[in-house]
Amino acid sequence: MAEVAEKGSISIHTENIFPIIKKFLYSDHEIFLRELVSNAVDATQKLRKLASLGEFTGELGDLTVEVSFDKKKKTITVSDKGLGMTAEEIKKYINQIAFSGAAEFVEKFKDKADAKDIIGKFGLGFYSAFMVADEVELISRSYKANENEAARWTCDGSTEFELKPAKREIRGTDVILHINKDSEEFLDEWRIKGILEKYCKFLPVEIKFGTKDESVEDGTDKDGKPKYKTVTKDRIINNPSPLWAKTPTELKDEDYLKFYKELYPFSEDPLFWIHLNVDYPFSLTGVLYFPKIKNDFEVQRNKIQLYSRQVFITDEVKDVVPDFLMLLHGILDSPDIPLNVSRSYLQSDANVKKISQHITKKVADKLQEMFTKDRAEFEKKWDDISIFVKYGMISDEKFYDKAKEFALLKNTDHKYFTLEEYKERVKPTQTDKDKNLVYLYTTDAGKQDTFVQAARAKGYDVLLFDGMLDSHFISNLEQKLEKTQLKRVDSETPDKLIARDETFTSVLSKEEEEQIKSIFEKAVNNTAMSVAIEPLSPEDLPVTVTMSEWMRRMKDMARTGGGGMPFMGSMPDSYNVAINGNHKIMQQILKAETEDQKVKLAKQAYDLGLLSQNMLTGADLTNFIRRSVELVS
Repeated sequence: MAEVAEKGSISIHTENIFPIIKKFLYSDHEIFLRELVSNAVDATQKLRKLASLGEFTGELGDLTVEVSFDKKKKTITVSDKGLGMTAEEIKKYINQIAFSGAAEFVEKFKDKADAKDIIGKFGLGFYSAFMVADEVELISRSYKANENEAARWTCDGSTEFELKPAKREIRGTDVILHINKDSEEFLDEWRIKGILEKYCKFLPVEIKFGTKDESVEDGTDKDGKPKYKTVTKDRIINNPSPLWAKTPTELKDEDYLKFYKELYPFSEDPLFWIHLNVDYPFSLTGVLYFPKIKNDFEVQRNKIQLYSRQVFITDEVKDVVPDFLMLLHGILDSPDIPLNVSRSYLQSDANVKKISQHITKKVADKLQEMFTKDRAEFEKKWDDISIFVKYGMISDEKFYDKAKEFALLKNTDHKYFTLEEYKERVKPTQTDKDKNLVYLYTTDAGKQDTFVQAARAKGYDVLLFDGMLDSHFISNLEQKLEKTQLKRVDSETPDKLIARDETFTSVLSKEEEEQIKSIFEKAVNNTAMSVAIEPLSPEDLPVTVTMSEWMRRMKDMARTGGGGMPFMGSMPDSYNVAINGNHKIMQQILKAETEDQKVKLAKQAYDLGLLSQNMLTGADLTNFIRRSVELVS
């Protein structure tokens, strides 16, 4: 090594590259700490690898990476006990940005097993230090060096550097940042601790940052009760062996639940989880948890964290995870995704697309396995997981093809059926005159109970579709299922729900029908209501108020977003008022002595129809109650 200070210029390809690196390499300046700690961990991991390959025969000793700061001196230091560098290596790897320290390392060990695990980049990431520092010092001693042979490199953020001998008793590297005036916010214990916990929480080498006081048991008192004393211990901010880096066979359910609590301390236990472990055609590990979804599910997003070799990258994983699985929680780790990841990279990278497709397949396989292995248990979980499955079936053709085997439909008796099972169940009773299957459903069994009971009285089965995505799922099913229609139970009068050739004969003459229609139009007095006389069963309601299936579905979809016609959400509601000409109340109306009495009876029957649809409110409801008391009296 040189005995005197060597000065020179850093080898760069563009005059203006340094200011660009210094200011714009990363949009978030706190990333500098992630980069420097990652480099320190990388150098440590490389030394471990060399030892395992027999290339390093010395004592590994304590390999903890330490982060420290000095508020008075305005410095932050990252120290490791890894490979270290000679003066020549510093000149090559630090000064020559065009080259990466990984290039020579990989070349040397390319024929040895798992060489890809020791690839690191001591390059551009190091220069992120200049985003926050006026000057950077690097003191390093190589594992190959003679005793006390070390080198000190300094640079003030220009292209000029100084390299001279230094003293460092052990191998490894110290990176010392002299923090600039604009970045003094980072000279704070809790700020640094927060950054380390965010980005370095699961790095594979212990990271020490200061100390912490802990209360430990210290014998017993005279009554035999335990005594405690306070001891000071190193504050290790990371878990070097996170659950996802282990093999599934060595883990128990308790381990997965404990890790979930570590990630999401205030969440309910998850429903189940999927452990990902892929080597080819890309590398991917991780654990995805299925949480219990609340109605405010939008708040639940951004709960999947993306890592690269246990270094946190982002929780914006939209392009890595299929959209319908964005409500999952957990960790994904892939070395195929670089640390300085960008949205444009994620959107265009082929590996990222393969990862997304693989996650979809693994989720479908897991659900199929659960369904096949224990259907009763799967049915218990269905209400919680149905939102994932339905969203996936709507948005992903490949997922639909797999999910149609295990997706369940639930009826108002709370019984569950696969798509094929339900088709066979209703085929005998719910096939219309055109040979179409008609699935009846309710979106609120309580509010639509009158219509549900009317349908069931005719021997029909009614499905329960009361989820936030069901308006879209219904339309999706109708597109996918051959010769099948879906109708809400209150979208038609009972006999029109499933159109058949057989119909009831009207007991009213044409003249009486005209008279009844005229009376009801006066009682309804609303242009949004289209009045018509229908010959229905005498057992059906005297008046049924319905909205057409198409109109209701378009409005529901417009309200929940996506699909349909957005303008439908703002269009005024329009309803059909079906007057059951065969109901005995029509004879009472015709026999009433005065026109006012006829309209009052018609109004009462109409209000009953509105009431069954929960459409009678305010003054109309008050008047209905008064009129009911009067009629009873």
